[in-house]
Amino acid sequence: MRGPHNIWRLIRTGATFERTGAMKVALEAVEAPPRLRLVARIMGWPFKWLGYKGDPNLPPVTRAITALGPAYIKFGQVLSTRPDVVGQELADQLRVLQDKLPPFPTAIALRTVEEELGRPVSTIFSEFSEPVAAASIAQVHSAILAETGERVAVKVLRPGIERAFRRDLDAFHFAAGMIERLSPASRRLRPTDVVKHFEGVVLGELDLRLEASAASQFGANTAGDAGFTVPQPIWAYSGRQVMTLDWAEGLPMGDAAAIRAAGHDVVALSERVLQLFLSHALRDGYFHADMHQGNLKVAANGNIIAYDFGIMGQIDEYTRRVYAEILMGFIKRDYRRVAEVHFEAGYVPADRDVNEFALALRAVGEPIFGMNATQISMARLLAYLFEVTERFGMQTRTELILLQRTMVVVEGVARSLNPAINMWEAARPVVETYIRGALGPRAALHDLMRTVQVLHQFGPRLPGLLQAALERQADPQPAPQPPRRLHRVALTLAGLALLGSGIAIGCVI
Repeated sequence: MRGPHNIWRLIRTGATFERTGAMKVALEAVEAPPRLRLVARIMGWPFKWLGYKGDPNLPPVTRAITALGPAYIKFGQVLSTRPDVVGQELADQLRVLQDKLPPFPTAIALRTVEEELGRPVSTIFSEFSEPVAAASIAQVHSAILAETGERVAVKVLRPGIERAFRRDLDAFHFAAGMIERLSPASRRLRPTDVVKHFEGVVLGELDLRLEASAASQFGANTAGDAGFTVPQPIWAYSGRQVMTLDWAEGLPMGDAAAIRAAGHDVVALSERVLQLFLSHALRDGYFHADMHQGNLKVAANGNIIAYDFGIMGQIDEYTRRVYAEILMGFIKRDYRRVAEVHFEAGYVPADRDVNEFALALRAVGEPIFGMNATQISMARLLAYLFEVTERFGMQTRTELILLQRTMVVVEGVARSLNPAINMWEAARPVVETYIRGALGPRAALHDLMRTVQVLHQFGPRLPGLLQAALERQADPQPAPQPPRRLHRVALTLAGLALLGSGIAIGCVI
């Protein structure tokens, strides 16, 4: 019986998009084919009177999404990180999506705290304020710990939010499947994968233990970063529906006038916010992927404070090295090297011409270097780069899209503080430091030592694995693996053994 409910939800969604004028904008943004546009209009237009009106002061799409409620608001926020799906213009609109809803009663928050932590609130907190912030999934209260007198922030999930999200998620999955069936051409946008990605993000945010863990990991990674603060979770007073964090007071990063009036150096802050982001992405491979002005503050001592760790990005070590080489190649205007890195990484098919690709990259980089400091944009370069690589057959990589999207946001924050910031000059020391550490002789030695460690652990099992592989190859019965593949496995293992012996001898010498 879920089908009729999902269809009704989609009709309500279509009606709201029609009533707010968002349907045409959204369909054009995703370049929907004619058949899909027809179905969408049919599902919405006759029922337009059933749709929500929304806030007339908002742009059409954000107006419709805000009117439809928390799940749609969060979905819009996630889509704002995917310009490859919705286009850059709509992604920019969704990035400023209103994420403010009326707070729920404090009495309900207190009851949730007691149920989650299994203790009366009075034994945990000597004070518990009215909501100081309310968003689509949770709201935040200021409180004082009864034992220590320390001020803390207490984040509490909205009542019934998980049930409501799961209901709408079911409709999103239904819609994605229907879109792919109606329009095979839409599969390039991977609507089912987008909904799965959204589901992963949301279900993580609906368990505040996971956000607490993200804050803890991010705090550990950045503990040595000068001028940066990450409020840490207090695990004893945190659970699935409640998260207690250190209280961190500061001026909103979006209020440049107040920051200047407080005597802070806005030029230094603009450079620091960019350099911190690049350090987290390159050095740690773990970065705050929702680093907009609402999630950043400036403390009285000038430190940048980060909040809200529901959306974090991860990049593996190899991808970080590739990304750093690409950035450095552009900084040095060595387009041939940038092209070679793409081919070496397998991002661009080997049958394409590296010289033609290098020329295309020059067309991306040179116009940007011809701009003055106020116009130079790393985010714009990355957007152009993705356009070129797509033409040369590069597959979309979600982690790089998220990185590029966050770069757009961080760049906007930096420019709001200092419109004249030279993004390349600010980024250069971070990229150069990472490359020296990740690609120099010391990094090569580190990689070799890691290889030796792996081979040392794997070595005792090597003879048995080789023997088993050879026995399976000689067995006339059908084997799980083709003999040629077994032969390759055996050769690979033997090669690793020889490599390990050579490295070990070299280390001894």
